[in-house]
Amino acid sequence: MILYVIGTGPGNTAYMSGRAIEILKEVDCVADCVAGYTTYIDLIFDLVKDKEIISTGMMKEVERVEKAIDQALAGRSCALVSGGDPGIYAMAGLVFEICMQRGINLVRTQGKKSQPKIEDGLFLEIVPGIPALAAGAALAGAPLTHDFAAISLSDLLTPWEKIEKRLTCAAMADFVIVLYNPKSKKRTWQLKRAQELILEHRKAMTPVSIVTGAMRENQQVSFTTLDKMNTGDVGMQTVVFIGSSASLRYLDFLFTPRGYSKKYDI
Repeated sequence: MILYVIGTGPGNTAYMSGRAIEILKEVDCVADCVAGYTTYIDLIFDLVKDKEIISTGMMKEVERVEKAIDQALAGRSCALVSGGDPGIYAMAGLVFEICMQRGINLVRTQGKKSQPKIEDGLFLEIVPGIPALAAGAALAGAPLTHDFAAISLSDLLTPWEKIEKRLTCAAMADFVIVLYNPKSKKRTWQLKRAQELILEHRKAMTPVSIVTGAMRENQQVSFTTLDKMNTGDVGMQTVVFIGSSASLRYLDFLFTPRGYSKKYDI
């Protein structure tokens, strides 16, 4: 009765944690069960091809998590996989939400010196992964060296009015801003609106980096400025990095100084 919520990072096994790979291999000798969105399963298929795969499409997140929980409660070892980190715009929060609604007792397995007993409840382990903002930032340079705010432009689960307020506050506070889910086939205007809001508090020439498919075969990295940001090629696999007033473009890199030059003689 154990549920692993695993972050697969960018999807390339070279950037997955050893623990994640270990678990995906180990579940084969327990119950052969892996649950996840098809795109993420495809990226790690070589690790799970011999297992029973519970796969669902977008907008089926609740169903997917319910099935994974039920498999674990039935005595099987189940790995629920998410791209990036499972706790950042991903499945870990939904697992807790559903378990709380159903009154399921959860037992944390990390750091346990002794094996929990079945009657204790559902054993749960959250396995972190490299989030898209970290993978993208590594390709862009070092844009997140100082304070930053991550904001999703998807209004499927969050009212747009609230997203606008967050964008405005982050721009006013001079955070580096990381935009998740900037555009999709149906959501085409949100990035332009975000640009307009941020331009009210930030210079037009603020450096911007656009990273798509970080560490994947379709990887693309480009640089522009805030006033031209909306013309970039973006999609659901894109993360947009908008610099603060301190951020700098150096060659084909974007970085944000931490402030060492003010404290030390650099």
